[in-house]
Amino acid sequence: MSGMVAASGGGLLPDRHPTADFFLCDFLDALPKDDMASMEHPVFSLATRPDLRILRYAHNGVELTVTPSVKGLATLFDKDILIYCISQLMAALNAGRPVSRHVSLRAHDLLVATNRETSGDSYRRLREAFERLAGTRITTNLITDGIEATTGFGLIESWQILRRTRGGRMVQVTVTLSEWLYRAVLSKSVLTLSRDYFRLRKPLERRIYELARKHCGRQPEWRVSVATLHLKSGSASPLRVFRQMLREMIATDHLPDYALAEEPGDMLHVTRRGAVLEPGEGPALKPATLERARARMPGADVHALVAEWQAVWARTGRQRLRSADAAFLGWLARRAM
Repeated sequence: MSGMVAASGGGLLPDRHPTADFFLCDFLDALPKDDMASMEHPVFSLATRPDLRILRYAHNGVELTVTPSVKGLATLFDKDILIYCISQLMAALNAGRPVSRHVSLRAHDLLVATNRETSGDSYRRLREAFERLAGTRITTNLITDGIEATTGFGLIESWQILRRTRGGRMVQVTVTLSEWLYRAVLSKSVLTLSRDYFRLRKPLERRIYELARKHCGRQPEWRVSVATLHLKSGSASPLRVFRQMLREMIATDHLPDYALAEEPGDMLHVTRRGAVLEPGEGPALKPATLERARARMPGADVHALVAEWQAVWARTGRQRLRSADAAFLGWLARRAM
């Protein structure tokens, strides 16, 4: 299997590391230029075996081609690496720390944060994922002021693994992100994901969640034709098989944040289960409050804790708070017990 985790079976994967916290981001909006972002072309393969197809898409004069290496296209499970890198950069930006395209991380932290096992096989799969990410190439033509520019880039520019000589387990990973992805991070073109995203077993479930997360936004619901969703998802299955897979997802009903329902006319109705906060929503906290939170919980990502607290606040009725800072610190004290 080429994915970083097995994608077979039903239900959610177990929460292997329930105490892990960090700011989760999605970069569906991070493709170069607004017109490419609006295309929502599936860049990542949903396959769980090596996918050597060349993906092509054309819309409104813009063409997009995704070309695999001999290792195959990058998969939706490989994308977790980019989500983690973006998360670390966003946490640094929010904390006022300097950032660059070169992201250094501990392989163990990446596996824990993305709900992976930390076995030797997981480290091997991690290396395979880096190889697919570096080898997958995107080519597109961008038309600006009547001039057409054809551009090619990779999902990541380079990567390096450092190992301990005794035992051979990887210790540190350095990833150099593509310039286009780094620019998107600097502009904060990101969306927060549910931690349960990493518990979804099947690539199609993850892809449908992404599309629901992006299109629902602040709206309580979203309707889309099954044919359009089939195109957006990137599924290689025939439409009738895709429709049956959606019905199975409706029956199991374990998609984070969103519920799915079939409607007449071959339509899918997506509704929010509860409050999904957008960036900037929720009670604001003072910088001094964040510093106190860091002191109380050293090593934790304070911005992830704030996002968790704000989600609880939204789910429990969005009460008017006399002091948001006191409410947050009180919640943090109870959480740490």
